[in-house]
Amino acid sequence: MIISQSEYSEWPQNPAYSTPSRPHTTRLESAIVSQRRRKKSQLAKLPLPIAIVVVGVYLIATFVLPTEKDYVPAEGTALEQLETLEVKGRAPKTGYSRDEFGDGWLDPDGNGCDGRNDVLNRDLESVVHAEDGCKVLTGVLQDPFTGKTIDFTRGAETSMDVQIDHIVALSDAWQKGAQQLSAEERARFANDPVNLLAVDGPANSQKSDADAATWLPPNKDFRCEFVAMQTAVKAKYDLWVTEPEYGAIVDVLSECPDEPAYTTEGELPLLRH
Repeated sequence: MIISQSEYSEWPQNPAYSTPSRPHTTRLESAIVSQRRRKKSQLAKLPLPIAIVVVGVYLIATFVLPTEKDYVPAEGTALEQLETLEVKGRAPKTGYSRDEFGDGWLDPDGNGCDGRNDVLNRDLESVVHAEDGCKVLTGVLQDPFTGKTIDFTRGAETSMDVQIDHIVALSDAWQKGAQQLSAEERARFANDPVNLLAVDGPANSQKSDADAATWLPPNKDFRCEFVAMQTAVKAKYDLWVTEPEYGAIVDVLSECPDEPAYTTEGELPLLRH
């Protein structure tokens, strides 16, 4: 269990460690120096407004725009992964809204289908698609929350029979570290398959934005995997757990200490600034 603390370090800047100059250079070194001088000279010859734009574009591309970084799921057990999470109090819910996590279902993996239909396609059996190849029209869900079998049919009065649960609820995430994520990272969090699960609609409504300390699936056979999922999501997005939540997860995993750290197909890369 890691208790929150801030760390800061920087490389020492000590002139005693500077590399001594050499009286002679090789032809290769001279060529490199000459090439660098030519580049600087070319930039210096640009009109000032153009030079400013060039430098600005470089700085934005290097330090502002987010880049994708492959995420390597943890190996070992869920209990071991749990020990990598910070444990501290819940932050205020001030400022939270669904809009803070993007504009609904997106297509972050770029396959042409939105996140909801990707998850329905993954979690349902006997799936029938619309002509677009994305929209799931019908299928069968072996519901993990209740253990029931649910026939899914898309329609105004039936679609809500199967809902897509955010395993770590957006409100819960907001109060446990997501406020510090960028808008792009939060949108990815809300659409990452590792945090999404097709489940029974009424059971999902009962869960709402609860964490493991206040809600667990009625289907006890699924509880070990469920808390392993929540642990994996929080580890991936650097979110924390509260003391009661930590204790609840430990209680569940004590019944299945070999439960592996969770991962799923199609997990999204991380965004880093």
